[in-house]
Amino acid sequence: MIPSVRIITVNWNAGDLLRACAASVPSALTGAAPPEGMALEGMVVVDNASADGSADGLEAGALVAGGGPLTVLRNLENRGFAAACNQGAAGSRADWLLFLNPDTRLSEQSLAPALAFLAEPAQARTGILGIRLVNEAGRTQRSCARAPTPGRILAQAVGLDRLAPGLFPPHFMTEWDHLDSRPVDQVMGAFLLIRRSLFEELGGFDERFFVYFDDVDLCLRARRAGWEVVHFAGAEAFHRGCGTTDQVRDLRLFYALRSRIQFAAKHFSAPAAALVTAATLTVEPLVRLAHALASRSPTDARAVLRGSTLLWRSLPSLLTAHVGDKS
Repeated sequence: MIPSVRIITVNWNAGDLLRACAASVPSALTGAAPPEGMALEGMVVVDNASADGSADGLEAGALVAGGGPLTVLRNLENRGFAAACNQGAAGSRADWLLFLNPDTRLSEQSLAPALAFLAEPAQARTGILGIRLVNEAGRTQRSCARAPTPGRILAQAVGLDRLAPGLFPPHFMTEWDHLDSRPVDQVMGAFLLIRRSLFEELGGFDERFFVYFDDVDLCLRARRAGWEVVHFAGAEAFHRGCGTTDQVRDLRLFYALRSRIQFAAKHFSAPAAALVTAATLTVEPLVRLAHALASRSPTDARAVLRGSTLLWRSLPSLLTAHVGDKS
């Protein structure tokens, strides 16, 4: 049976990166996974109210002959990453869903080797797959991560993961070169390939996460449901990183810290979640501000101040949003 894939890309002011991503998809279809090949159900770009025209004109035609259409769904407001991913996946009948960031580019070494690997009997319980992500220089990025625990988050909040990574491991597995394949806690959402049936079983991404921690939460729920999350080193894709958020560092910090608080409320005990929330609101902004000042970066210092202010302002809604629901 030929495996089928739908590609979902969420766009928010990605500029030329989105077009480069879409233009790279046909090259991923040239190396059909032996022996069956593969079928592309299509690519869905969900545009979250971009103001830069980056999604304009993408609907002009199919990706390639037999490769399925490229569809653009336009939201009148920014619905957030998780909600847009669910929107792009809705109605798919493909075997696999590939969530692909607009700052990525595929090649013939991306999809075909990954699907061939997943066809192996030993991968029957692999529910989510990530591949090697490389930068412009071809260097492999450390993209796999550890599942957050209260202790790990607290260590990150006070900077211990940077001061003593041997004692306090950071979120991303920076000590591992990612050049071998293995089960991991989490793969990055920049390239996240998941069984459609599993995605539907899990109810998709949790839309309470506007952006960040949505992939962490999805991988954790998949593993709890008995599936493996695997990093496959035999395939690769280019990933720029922070392609659409460099321009809004204050918002990036705000959403990252808010999503961390939401994740803690959902998955940790009430005392542990309260401790994580307190450290995120008070200690971490001071640590980040001190680091920015020591680095003589007024831009980073302003982003920390603005992002922290937004976080404090959102606190009443966080406390009343029932994010402690363990569903």
